[in-house]
Amino acid sequence: MKSPNNSKSRWFGLISCLAILLVLAGSYALITDVLRIPNAVLFPGWRKIIPAFGVSIKQLLEGLASSLSLLVPAVALSIITGVSAGVYIGLRPKVEAVLTPFIRAMNPLPSTMLIPYAIAVMPTFWSSSLIIIYIGVLWPVLMNTLHGIAMLEPRWIDNARCLNLTGRRLVFKVVLPGAMPQIFAGVNAGLIRSFLLLTVAEMIGSKAGLGFFVQYYADFAKYDRVIVGMIWLSFIVVLIMTLFDLLKKRILYWTKKR
Repeated sequence: MKSPNNSKSRWFGLISCLAILLVLAGSYALITDVLRIPNAVLFPGWRKIIPAFGVSIKQLLEGLASSLSLLVPAVALSIITGVSAGVYIGLRPKVEAVLTPFIRAMNPLPSTMLIPYAIAVMPTFWSSSLIIIYIGVLWPVLMNTLHGIAMLEPRWIDNARCLNLTGRRLVFKVVLPGAMPQIFAGVNAGLIRSFLLLTVAEMIGSKAGLGFFVQYYADFAKYDRVIVGMIWLSFIVVLIMTLFDLLKKRILYWTKKR
């Protein structure tokens, strides 16, 4: 049964968020449409932004489809590779001792530094962008999988082996469920990285996508559409992260506060 306090907190958070958005939107309208303080070209008012959204909706939906066709396979491959490699390395102390310093060294390096090399080496822009996003998401997933396995109680593994759980059964029955909270934390960090990398990659050389939409109209000083693209991109990011949080709560139901 759901706690009444949880429902109240959820509604309070939603109402507070909507109130903040209304205050921000009203403040922007006051500054741009009424007082006209900033440059009207760089900061168009809602009178221009709202019609621009209606005109751009088809492009925004096409850009969303293009961005997701790149984002989804890149993130999925990163999660599969990161979790698989993390489990393999984490269950072998000698291998972990050798590879962990290299993983820690590669993790903080920004994937955007590899964009020129990816464009030069990969046959298409789509594949180069996929590689950049894949690398950016891989490291936090891998690091958190290793951390989650390291935090497992040794007695859990010992007890499982006493029950003749080995190989895949040990991994899927004990290791992965025990490390799942940390794995989800890594995926969460990787998703945030993926949106940044996707936008940057599409701004540089793509001919479609949400990042391309923003950059294209910025080049022509159509800042009403630039703001439309930024709002749409923010909405999509919030929606995806909200869905991810719902999935996490459903899978990690035992971690909910009581």
